[in-house]
Amino acid sequence: MVLNGLDHLADAAPWLKGRRLGLITSTSGVTRMLTSGIDAIHAQFPLTALFGPEHGVRGDHDAGATVETYTDPATRLPVYSLYRKDSQHMTPEMLNLVDTVIYDIQDIGARFYTYISTLLYVMRDCAAAGKELVVLDRINPLGGKVEGGLLQPGFESFVGAYPLTTRYGLTPGEFARLANEEQHIGCQLHVLPVLGWKREMLFPETGLYWMMPSPAIPNFETALLYPGTCLTEATNISEGRGTSAPFELIGAPFINGAALADRMNAKKLPGVIFTAAYFTPSASKHAGRRCEGVHIHLTDTKVYDTIRTGTALLYAIREIYPNDFALRQPEDEKALLPINRLTGSDVLAHDWPDFDALMERWENEAKAFDERAAFARMYE
Repeated sequence: MVLNGLDHLADAAPWLKGRRLGLITSTSGVTRMLTSGIDAIHAQFPLTALFGPEHGVRGDHDAGATVETYTDPATRLPVYSLYRKDSQHMTPEMLNLVDTVIYDIQDIGARFYTYISTLLYVMRDCAAAGKELVVLDRINPLGGKVEGGLLQPGFESFVGAYPLTTRYGLTPGEFARLANEEQHIGCQLHVLPVLGWKREMLFPETGLYWMMPSPAIPNFETALLYPGTCLTEATNISEGRGTSAPFELIGAPFINGAALADRMNAKKLPGVIFTAAYFTPSASKHAGRRCEGVHIHLTDTKVYDTIRTGTALLYAIREIYPNDFALRQPEDEKALLPINRLTGSDVLAHDWPDFDALMERWENEAKAFDERAAFARMYE
């Protein structure tokens, strides 16, 4: 049986008992039987305050939406946002409320999924304030496989805050150990481990129930696609937001779905089949406009290469529609180009390199990171 840290919370008593506790969590912070972690923790170790990342503690805020301070209606505890317009850090006023901070959020193992950025910032904030941090560790639903390019110096942002590969193969607790050691953060860190999980396990093998970590990741298949197809967010291609299958439906008004599906199937990429798709997003890019593109069907999640597939799809669209395809530009001219924020480099900002050469580069970076992170791993 696989148990996340929250599922054997009593083992954390030496770190929690008698302390003023602040909890950083989201809607994904639930027990094995889907009880809210807020309620489960508050019943054993009374909480003083709640802190919400992107999407808020109950998951009721959209991606990118600013979350202001409010009162949680279920517990009457104050909820302080760690996703404000001006900052994603804990303020001294917030930290003065607590002795120990608990972090319990289900991540999905993609570098640009912002929950690990929140964790990194909180580690730094706790270290500066002399507060202890307890990470209730959770599985990586994508297992321990490492894929994709490494974030390069100068390309840091809240959607890429640490030099990780795109799919980095660590749990939140392992990531915290890695960052604390490599960057000499000095955080008083405790990690309550996952029990019964092995690195080769993907989410369906854990026996756990899926709880959406954010509104656009409704199931495990979406989470597995996301590290690759999320690159379309940096372009004028719809990533399927505003449909029933975000990150599975990829398209635009100028695409011929059948032609694109044929082009992608001819590549014979492992673990995946493409069919023509026709959809009209209700929100986000191309809202209200008929789009054509592809529906991505996973046939073997064990062999599926999310980075290669997502990047190959983007290359194919750019090659077929060179006059229509475009990269999104930043709203602030001083900000990073969106494609640079997601890739963690400027490799796709101008003249795109040969696809096979890019894959070889990223594979080498993934191998080097895998070796670099070995000391922080807690599970076989």
